[in-house]
Amino acid sequence: MKIKLLVIGKTDHKSLLQLIEEYKNRLKHYIKFEIETIPDIKNVKNLSEIQQKEKEGTLILSKLQNTDQLVLLDDKGKHYSSVEFSEYLQKKMNAGIKQLVFVIGGPYGFSDDVYKKANEKMSLSKMTFSHQMIRLFIIEQLYRGFTILKNEPYHHD
Repeated sequence: MKIKLLVIGKTDHKSLLQLIEEYKNRLKHYIKFEIETIPDIKNVKNLSEIQQKEKEGTLILSKLQNTDQLVLLDDKGKHYSSVEFSEYLQKKMNAGIKQLVFVIGGPYGFSDDVYKKANEKMSLSKMTFSHQMIRLFIIEQLYRGFTILKNEPYHHD
């Protein structure tokens, strides 16, 4: 299985970029992983929230393969503990999924078309975080999940 993180807009905080890169490199020891960045929409001042979500949605959907399992990182999604998330990853690998795609949307969330295409929604917290910070959090949780599956001493209960 391969895991892709699809994000809208680049990460511009240097410290976050360094941490993202560190966990991305750690994750490579367990699974094929990539981050794909969709550039920010231009001239958003002239667009309504719905128009911006629709434009971003079209770009998100254009990056998917028919066989991809699409997981939206969404505040209304399912919550997992780290151990439950590791079990979730194991189930996905056992199911023979080619590519699991996690998506972090833009500032207004996802278009209706993206919600319709999604296989599931997942929430990392009931709190709100910046979209740039969520990138680090999901990559760290992926890394943590694989260390749990391998019984490595990163995670402590």
